Amino acid sequence: MATNEFEEQQASKPIDLPGTSEMSQAPQDLDATRPRIGDTRPAPEGAPIAPEVRQGDRPQGGGGNRRNGQQRQRGPRAADPKESGIEPRPVEVTQPTDDGESSGQKKSRSRRRGGRNRAGRSTGRYLMCVHVQPHATHIAMLEGRSLVEHFVARPADATNQIDGNIYRGRVQNVLPGMEAAFVDIGIPKNAVLYRGDVQLEDEADDEQKSAESRIEDVLKAGQLILCQVTKNPIGAKGARLTQEVSLPGRFAVLVPNSSAAGISKRLGDSERRRLRKIIDSVKPAQHGIIVRTAAEGVSEDDLRRDIETLVERWTAIEAEANRSNLPGLVYREPDMALKMLREELNDDYRGVLIDDFEIYSQVRDYVAAVNPELADRVEFYDTATEPLPLFERYFIDEQLQKALDRKVWLPSGGSLIIERTEALTVIDVNTGKNVGKTNLEETVYRNNLEAAEEVARQLRLRDIGGIIVIDFIDMETKENRDKVAASLRAALGREKTRTQVFDISELGLVEMTRKRVSEGLIESLTTGCSVCDGRGFVLDRDAL
Repeated sequence: MATNEFEEQQASKPIDLPGTSEMSQAPQDLDATRPRIGDTRPAPEGAPIAPEVRQGDRPQGGGGNRRNGQQRQRGPRAADPKESGIEPRPVEVTQPTDDGESSGQKKSRSRRRGGRNRAGRSTGRYLMCVHVQPHATHIAMLEGRSLVEHFVARPADATNQIDGNIYRGRVQNVLPGMEAAFVDIGIPKNAVLYRGDVQLEDEADDEQKSAESRIEDVLKAGQLILCQVTKNPIGAKGARLTQEVSLPGRFAVLVPNSSAAGISKRLGDSERRRLRKIIDSVKPAQHGIIVRTAAEGVSEDDLRRDIETLVERWTAIEAEANRSNLPGLVYREPDMALKMLREELNDDYRGVLIDDFEIYSQVRDYVAAVNPELADRVEFYDTATEPLPLFERYFIDEQLQKALDRKVWLPSGGSLIIERTEALTVIDVNTGKNVGKTNLEETVYRNNLEAAEEVARQLRLRDIGGIIVIDFIDMETKENRDKVAASLRAALGREKTRTQVFDISELGLVEMTRKRVSEGLIESLTTGCSVCDGRGFVLDRDAL
């Protein structure tokens, strides 16, 4: 069937959705919602699905593509932009009401809190897939069809994956020359507590006194302290600790025994002003709070309940910490799936698929308690009835294999070479098959722009941390170098991991750092070669 005939037939079909009957009389509106290359939003019915443009991530076989005139059997799709997840922000000027919140904010919040759907199915950019195995739980996050993040939680990670846990620790020894102390927290390897993470008993001390005090004056060998893990043990390094304990909730973070009060910088100015008024009435007298990005649009009652839950949790932690004098675990963070949902789940997620019924039940109960309007997006993926495993159904296994390669292809034909060393990670940008059409400077500039976007994606997917050096292709024009650096910063700003990026040097090098919390993708999925010890070559004894 020709494409025009197909679109006319689809546009003429009645769509049984409220508020969309008029769209069937205006098939030309499909051009406005037709997906473009690189668009990760779901396509409306009647609009041809755009092919995946990222080389190496193109799905093969099923998975929702329409091939040879066959269309995806998932029910009717609405052509309404609102039903397809495209909701423009209102631009009209609204007057604030008596409670300090504008009417536009109230309408936006009610629409967002209700969730978006199309033919009974939620829409959004992201999809979370949880695959449970006997020896590990894999969590993958998809943006459209592309894998953007992957995490592995193993049952044995009570000693390795402990980020966020709270321990009762005993100071083993204090090293004044390192301004650090080694602390026994009940796991085989001692953890490290640096001077900057030590909390003074009297918070009212001025900054000068805090800076002058030395770690040996604050901590003594054999002393019991309450501490929290901020970085998992990696390789030969032990876990990193802090005495400034924080308890994250859905909408806020509780900072016990502190006067801190803050609001996420990712929120807009008007929303920050609204939340600042709410903080005065919900903040506990003896604790500090930090309002999270997820609190956008929530009511005062929702925020108050979240903080009250955190206060009750801290009271239980204090009681548990005083029960014994032995080092050990006091509070454990939830399972990785619950932790990821607490941090990430919002209207941008079209669904959460879990192939283990026990974890599915836990996750659904948790979401129903903290976000009832999103509970229907948590679904059980029954492997007994589904024809393909979860990760194979969404081509996650294939993308994980490609994420372990040294070479990454760019859409225009260029490539990245990613090399890991003990000190840092080096990324080399090449033009490869990209020969351009105009001149050398323009070809190099366009190739570097593509590379900047892909570098940010690869750093997030591979969870690369520490010092990173990117060798972009030399550009003669400073304006082009500045644009590439700005593009890299913008791409890195889409994730929550803290990064610091310096300008491109005259040699085309970019130095940057990315916070390292846990082991990367390669460490999670591979083991060192027993023959070459991970060096990539075997010594020829006959040549000696």
